[in-house]
Amino acid sequence: MDLALDRPGDFLFVRRVAARSITVMDREITQSFLLAPDQAVEGWPVNDAKALTTLQVDDILALKPELVILGTGERQVFPPAEFMAGFLRKGVGIEVMDNGAAARTYDLLAGEGRRVVVAFILPA
Repeated sequence: MDLALDRPGDFLFVRRVAARSITVMDREITQSFLLAPDQAVEGWPVNDAKALTTLQVDDILALKPELVILGTGERQVFPPAEFMAGFLRKGVGIEVMDNGAAARTYDLLAGEGRRVVVAFILPA
């Protein structure tokens, strides 16, 4: 049997999710960050989904998503309603998931050519 390396495409993809880190392609990231198919924004200053405000909405919308995925760590934690409403007012969908589910969903949608942005929250 022949084995071949199959990369998902010409976009930044998540290779691995751990409790305290996420590997994007071949780079392990240990602080919260934003990921779009064409760029990663490291050092996103968020450590708790319940502390999200409309200020962070602007950080994410600057990447011009058609859909936002919020990865809240090892468990799904819903952020405050005003954070969620910030996206809905702009006509941008948002889904909240644990980091593993967020990574899988992001890879699938980015692989389809969608303009998806995932915001990963990692512990400090």
